[in-house]
Amino acid sequence: MHEGRISIVFDCGATNVKVHAINEKGEIIKSQSYPNNTRPDPYYPEYRIWDVDEIWDTFCRASRKVTAAVPLSNIIGVSVTTFGVDGALFNMEGEMLYPMISWQCERTTAVMKDIGKYIPLEELYRESALLPFNFNTINKLIWLRENQADLLEKAHRWLFAPSIFTWMLSGEMKNDITMAGTSMLTSASKRNLSQLILNSINIDPGLFGKLAEAGEIIGHVNARAANLTGLPEGIPVVASGHDTQFAVFGSGAGVNQPVLSSGTWEILMVRSRKYRSDKEQLDNGISTELDPLPGLYNIGNQWIASGMLEWAGRNMFPECGEELHDKMISMAEKVPPGSKGVRIIPAFFEESGEQGGGQIKGLSMESTREEIYRAMLESLSLRLREGMMALEKAGGFTTNNILCVGGGSKNRLWNQLRADITGVPVNVIDKKETTVLGAAMFIMYAAGLASSPDEAREMIPFRREVFEPGENTMIYKDLFPNE
Repeated sequence: MHEGRISIVFDCGATNVKVHAINEKGEIIKSQSYPNNTRPDPYYPEYRIWDVDEIWDTFCRASRKVTAAVPLSNIIGVSVTTFGVDGALFNMEGEMLYPMISWQCERTTAVMKDIGKYIPLEELYRESALLPFNFNTINKLIWLRENQADLLEKAHRWLFAPSIFTWMLSGEMKNDITMAGTSMLTSASKRNLSQLILNSINIDPGLFGKLAEAGEIIGHVNARAANLTGLPEGIPVVASGHDTQFAVFGSGAGVNQPVLSSGTWEILMVRSRKYRSDKEQLDNGISTELDPLPGLYNIGNQWIASGMLEWAGRNMFPECGEELHDKMISMAEKVPPGSKGVRIIPAFFEESGEQGGGQIKGLSMESTREEIYRAMLESLSLRLREGMMALEKAGGFTTNNILCVGGGSKNRLWNQLRADITGVPVNVIDKKETTVLGAAMFIMYAAGLASSPDEAREMIPFRREVFEPGENTMIYKDLFPNE
């Protein structure tokens, strides 16, 4: 495999901590992964935190494995991506004042529910364009204000998760714009911290410092970090940030080309020049984050997806073992469009009155498990169509095709149903780690290999398998007419 010049990307997810080495052709030439998990809060054991020291040690261990396997002289820079919203308070000396509260922790549920005592929800949404998720950063800061107020007085910086690790690499405390864009503390229109929101919760904007744009060189790997990670001392530490934004960029998506990241959950997101944050978008579940490039917005919505299919596999195909997915697909391919009247309400992770969200309807004494499975795929494809139409309305564009990435993109039947039911081609790309690929493109730009991140992206070849709307498209139009 061609090595060439190498970007190193540290990637912290909810289940794994990874370090990748990627060459300028977008090929991952070495990778190391270790499990990640939350820990009990030492001060409130019923709550969950991320152990920052443990994650850093894991990053270092993975990095030593990766750097030992590549030519150090070829490494041009390092960057860090993580999940959104989480971070921690630090004092001037670099001491973390309270553990990093996990987005999985329930402590902020009541805070979000009562956010109106600080700022009306519709006003907050209009300014930030983010849906009111319990885990948003604003709720963590309010919780700290209400429960650990003295720490805010001692704090010099709030560092978002990627910035904690870029600080450990470089000694520089610098937040990035894409993570701030997940916090519910920014003005989407101004691409900066919102004075309106920060005033409402009595937080000084200086707590965050000046925000870095993606591709900005934050600092350079210092001697201590070089010793711990195996990275060459002095190489640039480059700002990236929130994994979702870099996954969309790294997929090769152009403006107004929706990207479906399909896994346990599906996230449908589009890079758009416009966005809306009125009550209609709030009611439609539209959340808008900040693209890595100025002037663009990442409009998205999400729903449970493969998690529901895993449920079907466990409960209806228990004997299939390692061949589970292939067998479910081959059996469901023989079922006609419409699944013989079986219909699924796919809200398996939602509550709907007294019954709960998910429902299977239209069963008869002759109904089969493969009909139920196909009906699930049809319902999720219909949910994709609804999401696509909502994004079009929010961003003022028309979809020509959808890019599909993630584990769910390997299901050939599902891909064809997506195309048939949305009425647009579905392009499955050959890149598996689009988050780290996107971050690597900004390292390439920062290192001078490209004049812009877009040019860096053009240097990387993408192969796509295209699923065109097929002969069943008209059948599905009749079965599932547009509302």
